[in-house]
Amino acid sequence: MFRITEIKRDIVIANRILAHEGVADAFGHVSARNPGKPEQYFISRSRSPSLVTAADIMEFHLTGDSISKDDRKPYAERHIHGAIYEARPDVHAVIHNHAHEILPFTVTKTPLRPLVHTTGVIGGHVPVWDIADRFGDTSLLVTDMDQARDMAKALGDARVVLMRGHGCTVTGASVREVTLAAVYTHVNAKLQLQAMPLGNVTYLSPGEIEKTPEALIGPLAMERAWDYYAARAGADQL
Repeated sequence: MFRITEIKRDIVIANRILAHEGVADAFGHVSARNPGKPEQYFISRSRSPSLVTAADIMEFHLTGDSISKDDRKPYAERHIHGAIYEARPDVHAVIHNHAHEILPFTVTKTPLRPLVHTTGVIGGHVPVWDIADRFGDTSLLVTDMDQARDMAKALGDARVVLMRGHGCTVTGASVREVTLAAVYTHVNAKLQLQAMPLGNVTYLSPGEIEKTPEALIGPLAMERAWDYYAARAGADQL
């Protein structure tokens, strides 16, 4: 029970961090797989990230059906989370966001590529998923399991998948890990947009991409970064 309480607290803090860092605005959501029941996951009711509290956390089956059995309104795009947990047993936390600096990489042929040591965590290949390829004209929102499973297929074994004209989804082994990965995916997008007009960019090599994640999500670094971002967001006392 203590671990569940801690996971829910981290979901709340993660939402506050994402809002404060500009990764999420009125939209975006964070989930965590239930460690005791891996076919279920925790996520807030439909609420803006800066307002999420522990009382807002609901629980769902991977199919998006509520276990909480109440009348709270869920996120329409909760299926994103369930489909990824279904496809990736290694993933225990998921973040979906619409960070503005990431969007140009979803609608052009320019790939998002890590270029500094703290952003190697995003990996060497960041796929782009276009909902129109299979589903034609939509609102671009992922509102059912068929769409979500198609997106999860595009994600493959990557950490991040971009979503054309929409945003991105980030995966991780814990809420803290995925939060930092989402923050630094956003950081990398900003830096890449700043660097490209200056000339040829030197991106991280495959070997550097393999070695640099320790600088952000290694045990010592992750604890330090989490505490820093939680304090910045005013969420360290939650």
